[in-house]
Amino acid sequence: MSNITVIGSGNMGQAIAGLATRGGNTVQVLAHSDTATAVEGDIVVLAVSYGAHDDVVAERADQLVGKVVVDISNPLDFQTFDSLVVPADSSATAQLAGKLPQSKVLKAFNTNFAATLNSGKIGKNTVTVLIAGDDKEAKDSLAEVVEAAGLVALDLGSLKRARELEAVGFAQLVLAATEQVGWTAGLAVVR
Repeated sequence: MSNITVIGSGNMGQAIAGLATRGGNTVQVLAHSDTATAVEGDIVVLAVSYGAHDDVVAERADQLVGKVVVDISNPLDFQTFDSLVVPADSSATAQLAGKLPQSKVLKAFNTNFAATLNSGKIGKNTVTVLIAGDDKEAKDSLAEVVEAAGLVALDLGSLKRARELEAVGFAQLVLAATEQVGWTAGLAVVR
């Protein structure tokens, strides 16, 4: 089992901590503002908004060296819900990886809602967590955490696929925000 730290105690942070706990992992949850407590996990999930990345890096970059760092953010303009706010040839996760060169940065959970992570289901389908990153061992360790909780993990490929994951997350958030689907719904991968 793994030792996991979740930075961010909102709905997504709690849902990810819950699934990690269900899978038998050791879990530490830190509020974004709790900068006095050291990161203990080998896998660190940043359950914070894209706008909080710089704060986390400024406060904890040295604590993230050598760790698997999972970005769950969707970098969209939350005022207009009209666009992603990162350059078309980049992603929030690629930017984060550039700021944490000694960490193994992954993209995951951004295409999932907290309610579906909690229930493990989207309709009758088991929730799938899509993972992108350049380090296979890091992706495998996160996949083990996801699968131990009874969910499905799929490797979407290299870190450059984070851009596509962010576009999918954006589309799903627009559907929920415009009440075309509920926050207990979502996009499912049927195999």
